Amino acid sequence: MPAPIGSVLVVDDDAAVGTVVAGLLQQGGIESSWVRSAAEALEQLSSGAVDAVVADLRMPDMDGMQLLQEVAARHPDVPVIMITAHGTVPLAVEAMRAGAADFVLKPFDRQELLYTVRKVLTAAPPAEKSAPLPVAGALLGESEPMREVARTLDRAARGDATVLLRGESGTGKELAARALHARSARNGGPFVKVQCAALPDTLLESELFGYEKGAFTGAASRKPGRVELARGGTLFLDEIGDVAPAVQVKLLRLLQDRAYERLGGTETVDADVRFAAATHRNLEEMVKAGQFREDLFYRLDVVPIWLPPLRSRPGDVELLARHFCKAIAAAAGRPGVALEAAAVKRLSEHPWPGNVRQLQNFVERLIVLSDGPSLSLADVERELFRKSPAGPSAPAADLSLESRRLSAERDALQEALARARGNRSLAARLLGISRRTLYTKLAEHGMD
Repeated sequence: MPAPIGSVLVVDDDAAVGTVVAGLLQQGGIESSWVRSAAEALEQLSSGAVDAVVADLRMPDMDGMQLLQEVAARHPDVPVIMITAHGTVPLAVEAMRAGAADFVLKPFDRQELLYTVRKVLTAAPPAEKSAPLPVAGALLGESEPMREVARTLDRAARGDATVLLRGESGTGKELAARALHARSARNGGPFVKVQCAALPDTLLESELFGYEKGAFTGAASRKPGRVELARGGTLFLDEIGDVAPAVQVKLLRLLQDRAYERLGGTETVDADVRFAAATHRNLEEMVKAGQFREDLFYRLDVVPIWLPPLRSRPGDVELLARHFCKAIAAAAGRPGVALEAAAVKRLSEHPWPGNVRQLQNFVERLIVLSDGPSLSLADVERELFRKSPAGPSAPAADLSLESRRLSAERDALQEALARARGNRSLAARLLGISRRTLYTKLAEHGMD
C-alpha cells in the first residue's frame, strides 16, 4: 500500500459526516482524523502534524469562516477546504476569496472529494509564504534599487495594465504583487494567486477557468475558477514561465479578450480582473527557443518590474533581518528575541544567493534553534557553517559530487523532520521549500 500523501484533519460537528469524510480519505490513501469542533481542531493543529484541514462551513460556536481566519493567522501554511451545502455556495466562494483553498458541496461525490483534497495537498504554497509576515516585508529597504521598485509600483497601481514581475527566486515578487494590489483602486477586491508551476496542465486549466458539472470524472457540480474568484481584484500568475504551451494559448486569449469559458462549458465569461505575473526565468530566451509564445510574452510584459537580488543591496540586509526577527519571534511566542549588532554585521557580509527568502528562512532557523533572549554572532556562525555529522553507513570511497550532494540532502531532510517532530509542513518551512517539493524529495530518498 502506498504511503499517505499527507495528513488531513476533518472538522465537522456532525459525527456521521465527519467519520464518513475521514473514512473516504483513508480509503483514498490520505491519512486523516476527525474532530467535532473548531476549538478541537485548533488544539490538534498546535500539537500534531497536519498538512490540510477539511472543515464544515456551518458549525456551532466557531463556524468554518472563523476557523479559516484562525488557521490563516496561526498556521498560514496549512490550507483549508470547506464543505458546504448547495444553498451556501455564495458563502463558500466568499471563503475562497478570504483564503480557503477550495470547497466541496454536500452531498459530496467521493471522486470529487478525493480530487479536491489531492489537488490541494500536492499544490502546496511556496516556502516564502510560510511565515506570517506583513506584505511590506520584502519591500523594506533604503537602497536606490528598492526605492525605484516602490516608485514603479506606485505608478503602475494607478491603472489596470498587466504587470510582469521579474527577478531571481526569493527576491519577493509575490509580495511586490500584493503591494501593487494594495496600492491600486482594486484594493477592495480579492487578491487571488495561482501557482502555475505547482499544478499539471489539466489541473491548472480547471483551477484558472473553473468547470461545469460533468466536465470530467469527479466534477459533480459547477465550480468557479480563480479568474472568477478574482473578479473586481487582482489575479497573480506566479511562475508564469512554467506554463505549458497548451495552456499558454488559453492564457493569451484571457489576456487579450478579457474573456474565457469554463472547462466543459460554452458560455463566455468576462474577466473583470487586473493581471500580474511573475517569473525567475529568462522569457526572451524561452521565446527564441520556442518554449514560450512571443505574443503571450508581449501581452504580459506591458509594465515590467525587476526585483533586485539581495547581493546588489547589502545595505538592506540589516533592515530586513531585524524586521524578520521581530515578526517571526512574535509569531513563535518569543517577542523579546532580537539580533545582536555583531550578528547583524555578519549577516550583512553573507552573499545570500537565495535572496530575501533565504535570509527570512535563516532568521527563522536561528529563532527555532536558539534558547537565549538574543541571537549572537556565535549563533549565526554556527548555523552558517552547520554540517551534518558523517554517519557510519556513508561510503568512505565515494567522493563524487553527486554522492555528496545526495548524502547532504538526505541528512538535511532527516534533521528537518526530526526538529519538526514529523510535521511535514514545518519541516518544509525549515528547509525553505514547498510541501510538494518536500514530498518529492522524500520519495527520491525512500523516506516517504
